[in-house]
Amino acid sequence: MFLKAISPVSMAYSNLSVSLSNLTNSAAFPQSVAGFVKRGNGFFVTHSSNESASLTLSGVLFQPFEEVQKDELMVPETLNVSLARQRYSEESEAAINEQINVEYSVSYAYHSLYAYFDRDNVALKGFAKFFKESSKEEREHAEKLMEYQNKRGGRVKLYNITLPPAEFDDPEKGNALYAMELALSMEKLVNEKLLKLHAIATDNNDPHLTEFIEGEFLDEQVQAIKKISEFVSQLRRVGKGHGVWHFNQMLLN
Repeated sequence: MFLKAISPVSMAYSNLSVSLSNLTNSAAFPQSVAGFVKRGNGFFVTHSSNESASLTLSGVLFQPFEEVQKDELMVPETLNVSLARQRYSEESEAAINEQINVEYSVSYAYHSLYAYFDRDNVALKGFAKFFKESSKEEREHAEKLMEYQNKRGGRVKLYNITLPPAEFDDPEKGNALYAMELALSMEKLVNEKLLKLHAIATDNNDPHLTEFIEGEFLDEQVQAIKKISEFVSQLRRVGKGHGVWHFNQMLLN
């Protein structure tokens, strides 16, 4: 480059005045280029047309600031409006709130199962432990979705939770198999809702939401379905008798 050092630059919109000093090989510079005038060892800009200023000061300096004037990038000034929200559709926001409700509803049902198996006249502590942990996990999923909703600038809306049953005994299947089949159905329901949420995110061209669902939920959900499916198969094999107690011990340990 011809330039070794550049003296401080000062610009006024009405009259540009830029001094570039300490230029080597000054003969390489023409006497005048687009409003630039060479004087001795210095190089001055005493005036510039709009066209030359645009060409000289475009790109790195000014284009980004022109870009932020777009409506979708403006910072809202209205109170109670998210400042962080960007490319987050109302449909995605509503679907997230629906998924929060699903997670809390399933957590509530699991908590009811925990209370049932913890009774003194049922006393299957392994099942109680399993459903208590499952309830906590679903509640954590709901909270994770709530955090994401706030992160994207949405508004969390909590809906009514479906009241779960209090009794889970079945005269044909027994309480253990009946409860585990119910758990499998609920896990499949959660997965179905997550896939619907993923489809909504895809339709609204929201790669961040799709990645969030894939990374935080889908694989874990498939693993849970596989695990509980195996539990159902094993409980169908052992029947309602002494085998349930052995299965209970397995869950407990």
